[in-house]
Amino acid sequence: MISITVTALVFGVIFLAELPDKTALAGLVLGTRYRASYVFAGVAAAFLLHVVLAVAAGSVLTLLPQQIVHAITGVLFLGGAAVLLMKKDEGEEEVRKPADQSFWKVSGAGFMLILVAEFGDLTQIMTANLAARYDDPISVGLGAVLGLWAVAGLGIVGGKALMKRVPLRLITQIAAVLMLVLGAWSLYEAVAA
Repeated sequence: MISITVTALVFGVIFLAELPDKTALAGLVLGTRYRASYVFAGVAAAFLLHVVLAVAAGSVLTLLPQQIVHAITGVLFLGGAAVLLMKKDEGEEEVRKPADQSFWKVSGAGFMLILVAEFGDLTQIMTANLAARYDDPISVGLGAVLGLWAVAGLGIVGGKALMKRVPLRLITQIAAVLMLVLGAWSLYEAVAA
């Protein structure tokens, strides 16, 4: 059964952590050059693959004793918060334009860009942590995929408008605070157990 609470929490954390990431900007660049639906199809497929890999890794962590899992996830969340707080603002990245603008070429370009750029990225590590933390792979996977797809959609369709209204630094700080809270809570549970 899917937990709406876990799904919503994971969605919020992943959405906020991915929003200031370079891939949202890359999606924006691709979305301005190509048909948005083609770009989204490729980007969405790559994010789905990343989430499946992350949830599988997180599920393996659940085989460890709970106290160790809480300690590991707590430290990783705190590390993720530190990465977000120390992250420098990134400019738009140049994306090569395929000569052929067919569905397969455009979606393939989006897929490969995200597949390479996001492998081992903070949100993939966070998804693995959340899968280990909640031991609910379906809810965590659903929340992570929806969060990543929402950011991709915003980046592709209306990223510039959002960034003009909400400062990127504020979004990053909110994500970092959420990760600090999750990290502190996980460490508390590791010590209290």
